[in-house]
Amino acid sequence: MSAACRVVLVGMMGSGKTAVGRLLAARTGWPLHDNDELVLQLFDATPRQILAAHGEARLRAAESEALAMGLEAPPPSIVGAAAGTILDAANRDVLAHAGVVVWLRASADEIERRATDAEHRPWLDTGGAEWIREAVVARNPLYGSVADLTLDTDHLRPAAVAKEILSHLRDVEACRDSLQPG
Repeated sequence: MSAACRVVLVGMMGSGKTAVGRLLAARTGWPLHDNDELVLQLFDATPRQILAAHGEARLRAAESEALAMGLEAPPPSIVGAAAGTILDAANRDVLAHAGVVVWLRASADEIERRATDAEHRPWLDTGGAEWIREAVVARNPLYGSVADLTLDTDHLRPAAVAKEILSHLRDVEACRDSLQPG
């Protein structure tokens, strides 16, 4: 881990990365670098637009570039990684040394409930529930391989998840000085 605190949120779409990241940013005063926003900033296109125009390989590359950009921001900071960045071994290597990696784990059923009808989630257009189940099975071991902290989010509201993360960070030497008291 670096000398200063960086929190990296990983997990499937619908696991709560954006909501929890926003709450953490509000409570810590640290900047949030969300992957979808970084993709838009870098490429002037949403992940959905990149996928439609250039295909999955280009989207994965764009998300990896956005992850790298988020991790280059000076700490303390919060980085929300795109769900698919975990599929790339180079990204997993980077994440293993990026800071405090928090896996927001959700069941396939909960992901389907949360993600259905979300405009910014192009993977559901063609695969739906079957794609979610396959992705969870394939990705969960990968998320687990880089996580310093795993939180099951099925029955937790984002505020409770953020509180758990903040509690954990108080025990991380590199983060203590960056946190506000209380």
